[in-house]
Amino acid sequence: AMMTVGGHMGVRTFITEAGHFHDEKAPAPLIEIEFQDAVWPQMVDVARQLAALAEKHDAKVLLEPYYRGFLTSAKRVRTFVEAVNSPRVRVLLDPANLIEVNDLDEMFAQLGPYIDCLHAKDRKLHIVKGVAAGQGDIDYKRFVTLAAERTPTAPLVLEYVGPKDYKDALAHLKNAIRAAGLSEA
Repeated sequence: AMMTVGGHMGVRTFITEAGHFHDEKAPAPLIEIEFQDAVWPQMVDVARQLAALAEKHDAKVLLEPYYRGFLTSAKRVRTFVEAVNSPRVRVLLDPANLIEVNDLDEMFAQLGPYIDCLHAKDRKLHIVKGVAAGQGDIDYKRFVTLAAERTPTAPLVLEYVGPKDYKDALAHLKNAIRAAGLSEA
């Protein structure tokens, strides 16, 4: 239904995450559900169904990885997208979601050919909560350099900002762009 409604509104890109599940009434499994053997083929099948829907609606589905869910690392996302094998299933890279398990170079090396959008927020290592750009451990100069080299046409969206900190986050992003010798255009 979302792709149908989106199509009527001119929306052709849909973003999703693949989280994790734990039954609160059951003991924690020895292996998290998202890493159990049966889940991978099930998720590939579901993503292929999404790809078929996207094809029908002339749309794309962008997968946003997060280190605490099914799409837990850049390599896992790349192998998943390759298993789905559809130009309709692509990636939204949010480095703050993977900084705990991958550095920026690994993220772009693994995902570069599949990235259609980027999120710009930040995160402190070993802290779950994301923060506005410039308040965490992401090397923004390196981030914008890699983005310009590997995904020059992908939109970059500031995230986790509000009325009180969006100006600082935007300034941090612009300073990183200038420091990298890049143009804002």
